[in-house]
Amino acid sequence: MQKVKGKRLSLLLLAFALLGIAPFASLQNARAQQQRRPRGGAEQTPTHNTAQTETLIRNATILTASRGTLQNTDLLIRAGKIAEVGQSLRAREGARVIDATGKYVMPGIIDCHSHSMMDAVNELSLSVTSMARIQDVLNPTDVDLYRELAGGVTTLNLLHGSGNAIGGLNTVVKIKYGRPLNEFVFPGAMPGIKFALGENPKRSNFPQDPARRRYPATRMGVGEVIREAFTRARDYKSGWDEYRAAQRRGARNLIPPRRDLQLEPLVEILEGKRLVHAHCYRADEILMLIDLANEFGFKIKTFQHVLEGYKVAREIAAHGAGASTFADFWGYKIEAYDAIPYNAAIMTRAGVNVSLNSDSDERARRLNIEAAKMIRYGGLTEEEALRTITLNPAMQLGIESRVGSIDAGKDADLAIWTAHPFSPYARVETTFVDGEIFFDRQQDLARRAELERERRTLEAAEPNRAPGQSGTPPALPRGRRTAYTHDDDVWDGGDQ
Repeated sequence: MQKVKGKRLSLLLLAFALLGIAPFASLQNARAQQQRRPRGGAEQTPTHNTAQTETLIRNATILTASRGTLQNTDLLIRAGKIAEVGQSLRAREGARVIDATGKYVMPGIIDCHSHSMMDAVNELSLSVTSMARIQDVLNPTDVDLYRELAGGVTTLNLLHGSGNAIGGLNTVVKIKYGRPLNEFVFPGAMPGIKFALGENPKRSNFPQDPARRRYPATRMGVGEVIREAFTRARDYKSGWDEYRAAQRRGARNLIPPRRDLQLEPLVEILEGKRLVHAHCYRADEILMLIDLANEFGFKIKTFQHVLEGYKVAREIAAHGAGASTFADFWGYKIEAYDAIPYNAAIMTRAGVNVSLNSDSDERARRLNIEAAKMIRYGGLTEEEALRTITLNPAMQLGIESRVGSIDAGKDADLAIWTAHPFSPYARVETTFVDGEIFFDRQQDLARRAELERERRTLEAAEPNRAPGQSGTPPALPRGRRTAYTHDDDVWDGGDQ
């Protein structure tokens, strides 16, 4: 039995190699888990020693995102946290020491709008799908995660798609590629939900069977769907409030209200326990949702995309909402035509907390360059631009006490760059998550010859031979999302 399991593991590792991207960490972890498995065959969850000891990064230029740039500075990591930031720091004997002379250290990039590692994006059968949970469809082996680590990204806000006026529940994760799924989920992150306005939820641009056309079909219908859902949620909350009050009075023979998984997340919004991330483009629909939120007494945490946010920046700021937008991506549909590259800067100057997001597995690898554009378009300072991919999205997700800047006591989520991250020539050398290395460029390069040998071995295996070579036809892989697209719209039937 052990030999069979070992063979299956070997085939799995070879399958990674066929893709040509098997990460150093995931291969090592898989083999280590196989060795730790007891003879009875039961899986044991490994314990990871983040205090392997300490890591001391010496003589780096540190972009803190909170208190400027520190030259010729050391950074000490201990037990997964940033222990100290200063000069002439000392580590314990046996610590990992990295000479970062001439290199830059910045906080791990936080992508406030991602669909990576999701095996489904849009649940399109209903206009309100607040009972659907992104955490139920996560794939921790998605290779895009490794590529994002190679771009310095450490945290993702995984959002439902934009095919519904009220979509599913989001999940915030740290990219711990090669680890079990439960280690990805960001502990203590504020729960959230996806809303959507405009062309996507009204399905106006996409062919549908007239006999099965889903309501709504107009922008006013989208607003009505959200208002009707919150009206039902308010009534549902009242029913539970009355039941609990009766319990406190000692009433007997009570029958609790029937649970409604669709309405429970909306009640959490009314109670301030769940964040709203709303997909939008046009200024008029942004104002509509602000008015609706005020009507029911809740706040929009972030407007996502918000390409016309510059037109209503003061209103967004007055509501207390943030904005998570693109740097210079527009024109891909009618409601995206009025976008300008100065959008982020104008909203920032109006007092809006602005972040830049990817909404794309491809763009996520170079969010550093997206942030650099904000210096060119609107004159943000270097630190203001840096914050659009670090501290600002952390604040939008309610995790700023843990990540988003390089300060003592925060999680050691950071990346070492060969040059200033805003340079198109800069590359990530090492990415840390909770003080552990999840991407190391030198290890990656060193393993490529071995991966190529594994790939050739796998290609020669019987299941992968062509039928004319005494093999069976291999199954076709599932199609991948196209690069340079807007994942919120186009994948998983999102525009159908």
